[in-house]
Amino acid sequence: MSKKRPSWDDIFMQKARIMASRSSCLRRQVGAVIVLNNREIASGYNGSVAGTPHCEEVGCKREELNIPSGERQEICRAIHAEQNAILQCALTGVIPTGGTLYTTCQPCVTCAKLIANVGIKRIVFEGVYPDSLAREILKEAGITLESYPQA
Repeated sequence: MSKKRPSWDDIFMQKARIMASRSSCLRRQVGAVIVLNNREIASGYNGSVAGTPHCEEVGCKREELNIPSGERQEICRAIHAEQNAILQCALTGVIPTGGTLYTTCQPCVTCAKLIANVGIKRIVFEGVYPDSLAREILKEAGITLESYPQA
């Protein structure tokens, strides 16, 4: 008797969860994996800009100012997981066009614009994010947005 093999979505979402465990954000731990032809080409997690102190060390400006989730994203010292994964593609010269992005949280509007511009065609996500403009932009860009059942 053979065991049931995990689907590709299961495998890459599990990898996104592992990346999220590296996050240094005090509010939300997010991981992302970019896949092309069922092969991981990049990954990232949300955390401080390279070479700067982590939020765990200096605190969260958004918490100090009581800024609700989904608002005033520019008041944050972290870079998002999706952004880090896209930057990793740029740094290694790998083109994600036509790929799938797996993320532990639905992308924000800033990430949605980047995802659309690099040609990613499918997003599989866990956890909703209160950003209707992001969903609208993704729909207009023809990007499939699929909710993955949370573990």
